[in-house]
Amino acid sequence: MERTLEHELIVKEGDNLLTPLGLTTAETYHAVKAGQSALRLYEGVWGLPEPFVASLLDRETIGQALLEHYAADEVETFTFFEKIAILSVSRALETTAVDPGSDRVQFFLSTTKGNVALLEQENRYRTDVLPDYSAQRICDFFHNPNPPIVVSNACTSGLCAQIAAMRALQSGRCDHAIVIGADQQSKFIVSGFQSFKALSPLPCQPFDRDRTGLNLGEAAATVIYTRRPIDEIGPHTWIAYRGAIRNDANHISGPSRTGEGCYRALRTVMQDISSDELAFLNVHGTATPYNDEMEAIAIDRAGLADIPVNGLKGYFGHTMGAAGLLETLLSMQAIEDHTILGTRGYAHCGVSRPLHLSATHATTHRKSFIKLLSGFGGCNAALLFRQGGGLC
Repeated sequence: MERTLEHELIVKEGDNLLTPLGLTTAETYHAVKAGQSALRLYEGVWGLPEPFVASLLDRETIGQALLEHYAADEVETFTFFEKIAILSVSRALETTAVDPGSDRVQFFLSTTKGNVALLEQENRYRTDVLPDYSAQRICDFFHNPNPPIVVSNACTSGLCAQIAAMRALQSGRCDHAIVIGADQQSKFIVSGFQSFKALSPLPCQPFDRDRTGLNLGEAAATVIYTRRPIDEIGPHTWIAYRGAIRNDANHISGPSRTGEGCYRALRTVMQDISSDELAFLNVHGTATPYNDEMEAIAIDRAGLADIPVNGLKGYFGHTMGAAGLLETLLSMQAIEDHTILGTRGYAHCGVSRPLHLSATHATTHRKSFIKLLSGFGGCNAALLFRQGGGLC
């Protein structure tokens, strides 16, 4: 029988995490499982008058790691934001046979701010601040002939980019998709969140009754997706099963009080799926009063309040365009390790709908999970992942 796209699934071919806790997915996962957090207090950085808690990448470490792959003159003209994306892609490619220069490979870049820090150097408009400029430079570095696709949809960018990649693969427009999520922090970003009074002066406490706001973080993450025939799916293969993006258009910065968009995204990805098949829901969990409450309401409305819930912002803060990929890849590692990672910073329920939350790790033998994200402008996204050929 001739194989068609209908007989293929979207699977993970390779990945990398570049975080303050490690320069590979495995290093980062083991640090998280050991209870480490990269969050710390920064004072006097970028001339900001207020201190802030964040997790920032070490510039020297990144520079040294990049020079292990490339000569100095090959990367010296790139910004730090572009360098972490290039390094993450390079390390992800090492685990695959994918040729990034093939015309059947499509690059996707998830970022919320990209090179916005360049605006602090000159008080004028700059072309190189635009995310599509950086995406093209990254694409050209890997000699890819296709125009890259930039996904910038607030905090949901990392999931939206993966869903866009799934659709491109399902349509046959490409054979492999390289999805990058990256953001670096800057005076512009931190001061913006400070003006919202959204930053916590302490490490964040997702869903906790004493939570006081979010922390910011830096990371780069890459996942490489490809199509594979259903009959070639092995028991350890990760499948991007079904994704949904829903916008409830509630408010420019405030989430829906009924969790409408999040609920609808959850309902869509759960079609024909029993909640008993889920190991956990990995949520956005920013530790802001309204976000956590909204997610709790949406999860309860979707009939999933009894499923374990975890959030990873207590280890890295909010890594913005990288968050959707970073938290997806850590969740995959956790399931491979039969683990439900604890929600660092959580102690007492601080939302109106009690969820199955814990600060300590737990054990699971289920092979599926849902990743949730929500963001400014009423955007919400959910993606269901499963390991192996069948849900269990």
